Amino acid sequence: MLSIGKSEHVTTTATTITTSVPGRLDRLPWSRWHWTVVIGLGTVWILDGLEVTVVGNIAGRLSEQGSGLPITSGGVTGLAAALYVAGACSGALFFGRLTDLFGRKRLFMVTLAVYLGATAMTALSYSSWWFFAFRFMTGFGIGGEYAAINSAIDELIPAVYRGRVDLIINGSFWLGAIAGSLLSILMLDTSIFPKGLGWRLTFGLGVILGLVILLVRRHVPESPRWLFIHGRAEEAEELVTSIEKRVTKEKGTELPPPKGSITIRQRESFGFRDIAFTVFSDYRRRAALGLALFVGQAFLYNAITFGFGAILTRFFGVSTSRTGYYFAVIAVGNFLGPLLLGKLFDTVGRRIMISSTYLLAGVLLFGTAWLFGAGLLNAVTLTACWAVVLFFASAGASSAYLTVSEIFPMETRAMAIAFFYAVGTAAGGISGPLLFSALTQNGVVGDTVLAFSIGAALMCVGGLVAAFLAVRAEGRSLEDIAAPLSVHPPEPLPAPAPAE
Repeated sequence: MLSIGKSEHVTTTATTITTSVPGRLDRLPWSRWHWTVVIGLGTVWILDGLEVTVVGNIAGRLSEQGSGLPITSGGVTGLAAALYVAGACSGALFFGRLTDLFGRKRLFMVTLAVYLGATAMTALSYSSWWFFAFRFMTGFGIGGEYAAINSAIDELIPAVYRGRVDLIINGSFWLGAIAGSLLSILMLDTSIFPKGLGWRLTFGLGVILGLVILLVRRHVPESPRWLFIHGRAEEAEELVTSIEKRVTKEKGTELPPPKGSITIRQRESFGFRDIAFTVFSDYRRRAALGLALFVGQAFLYNAITFGFGAILTRFFGVSTSRTGYYFAVIAVGNFLGPLLLGKLFDTVGRRIMISSTYLLAGVLLFGTAWLFGAGLLNAVTLTACWAVVLFFASAGASSAYLTVSEIFPMETRAMAIAFFYAVGTAAGGISGPLLFSALTQNGVVGDTVLAFSIGAALMCVGGLVAAFLAVRAEGRSLEDIAAPLSVHPPEPLPAPAPAE
């Protein structure tokens, strides 16, 4: 039986400590405890996927007389979508800073509560301004989730599993999209629910799912990495010891010794100046990488997620009550990408996989644009093309979140995730829905081809940047990829990874 004493793992002198907590977390085999983390934190993306997809699919219904809202389809897929993303950007920055200051757990409980409250109020919308306001607030909550959840997951999952777990968790958004697509078919059936009721009940079901997630999330602990840096070394030791005992009991074997230790000088907080200087001066190449990856995927996904239903309706005459079937198909492709390719990010490596998934998605989307422009596609074949494009794009997009959450120092992690998510999403996620809506709502094929081509070009740019700048983080501890700012004595920055 494994026996762990405090003296074996932590030495304290004033505010300087030496600890092996990171190595102890990284040596753990996969266990039921890790599944608790994944279910408690990762399942919220299912809720996000359900909500975003439902909004895209109900755009046509909301614009119909009798829906209970005086709003146009373009208002839902354009302005409301942009406000949702603007809220997400604002929430990421606001809650990202609080996550680094007050801890991961405190904030991932608060952000989910904000998200659920705003979703419930959206279901009660009686005017367009109310709907727009609470779409913003829903986004505000989900933006905070991105910062709090991704930082917590990476700090709790062992290094050898980090890539695939992060990709699959972020990719689980599309399980929610599948559910949202199929649910919208049921809820938009006027033989079952009146026009003004079905879409409201859909949002209400999302709230119920979120409450279940909130109950599970109570059992996910604070990040031990955050604890020992912020003056709570004893608590970090006790937490890791309890985790080790659970895993050892489950596996029936002793754990291998941890690889190395780290000495840090504890600090309660780090200012914006420290964070900004670290990210944009010390790690400027990594900052460029993060921006390129986020802008490309944000434009593509926010534009298509909010506008796909409108394309089917406008160009191919698909009924608004049936767009959910088509969206479910591309959602399956989106989820299968991270699920089937995720392990390769830990084995083949980050640089090859990130660059290739972005480039393949971009090239295939250029091909789809050409076929659409030539009039060679119908609703079914366009959906099939999108499913293939998004199989690769989804793995690449998920890797963007993985990348920015692992390549910057511990003390800046949540804020770095928030910044790149906010800036990349503001550039691609706000402009994407507005531009896409403007280009597709007039029914001109050439304008829609242009919208497709812009998304394809941005994905290709992201892939090329990754080919030169992506960091070989596979199998490495977070502290090895980027030394904490608190490390004592200060260590030199990691050498850039050599080119492939």
